[in-house]
Amino acid sequence: MAKVIVEGYNHLIRDTSSNAIVNTSTSDYSLYMARFKAREKQSDVLRDTVKEINNLKKELREIKELFNEIKGVIKN
Repeated sequence: MAKVIVEGYNHLIRDTSSNAIVNTSTSDYSLYMARFKAREKQSDVLRDTVKEINNLKKELREIKELFNEIKGVIKN
């Protein structure tokens, strides 16, 4: 596998066997990983929020059912 530096970009190399361009910059990789982890964390927060909302909906349904039962007992 031969590697050739891309003209004008010291941090990019071309793999001559696959013709792929590879970024060798560790700072770019670190930035990518930080952004990836931030997106993952944001996704986790959103997922937890949706779970909490669904839990609150379930509890509200239960409260409504209990309220309707109490209303039925009071009417009779």
